[in-house]
Amino acid sequence: MEFGLKGKTALITGGASGIGRETAKFLRDEGANVILVDLKGDKVAEAAEALGDRAHALQADLSDTEQANGLVQTVEERFEMPDIVVCAAGVTGAKGHPLEMTDADWHEAWNTDFMSVVRTLRGFVPRMEKRGWGRVVMVASENAVQPYADEAVYNVAKAGLLNFAKALSRVTAPNGVLVNTVSPAFIETPMTDGMMDQRAEQMGTSRDEAVKTFLDEERPYLELKRRGKPEEVAATIAFLCSQQASFVVGANYRVDGGSVATMAV
Repeated sequence: MEFGLKGKTALITGGASGIGRETAKFLRDEGANVILVDLKGDKVAEAAEALGDRAHALQADLSDTEQANGLVQTVEERFEMPDIVVCAAGVTGAKGHPLEMTDADWHEAWNTDFMSVVRTLRGFVPRMEKRGWGRVVMVASENAVQPYADEAVYNVAKAGLLNFAKALSRVTAPNGVLVNTVSPAFIETPMTDGMMDQRAEQMGTSRDEAVKTFLDEERPYLELKRRGKPEEVAATIAFLCSQQASFVVGANYRVDGGSVATMAV
C-alpha cells in the first residue's frame, strides 16, 4: 500500500526504543524524514544512526516545559517542521493500591504520560494548521479503558490522552490536522521486559515463564496468548499518518490482541 508519506517529516517522541523506534523505521521506509526524540540521548542517537541519513536524533526531557519549548526551537532551526507528530514517550509509573499512591506518584505519571504530550503538541500543531495538513497520533494504552487496580496512576494518564485527543481533534480537523490515538496492550518493549524480569525474579523463574503466567492470570482476554510486537503497533500508527486515513478523526485504534474485553472505545 502506498501511504503517500514520501517527503513528509515526522517527529516521534520516545524514539529510542520500542514502539517509537519501530514507528520511525516504518515511516522512514515509507519515504518520510524522521526526527527521533528521547530522554536517553545516547540511545536515540544510536537509533537514528541505524535508520540512516533521513533520520535525526534529539535529546529532550518532555516532562520539563523549558526543554519541550526548546525542542520546538531546535527543530525549527535545524530541520523541516514536522507534518506528523507521534507521541510515544511514556512510563508505567508507580504501582500499588490506588489510595496508597503518593502525590508525587500521581504527578510523575501525569507529567510524563499526559502533560509531555500536551507540551509537545502546543509547539507543533499550530504550525501544521497554518500549512493546512498534519497528522497526530498519541500512544495511549488498553489501561485507558480497562484499568488495572495496581496501575491506577498509569490508567488515569492514558485515559486522559483519549479525552484530550478527541477534544483536540474537533478543533484541528477543520484546519487539516487529524488527531487520533492508538491503544496497545502488552507489547514486547523494554518497558514490559522490565515488568516481566521483575515478575520472573519474584517467582524465581524465567522471563518466558513470567510472560506465560502473566497472560494466564492478568490478561485472560488477550486471545493470541503472546506479547504484541512493536512493528504491529507501528503499522497501525503509520496508517493513521497516511493519506488513506484522511477520514479518520478522533478515533482510538486498539492493537491489543483482544485484551480489552468490552466492545466500547
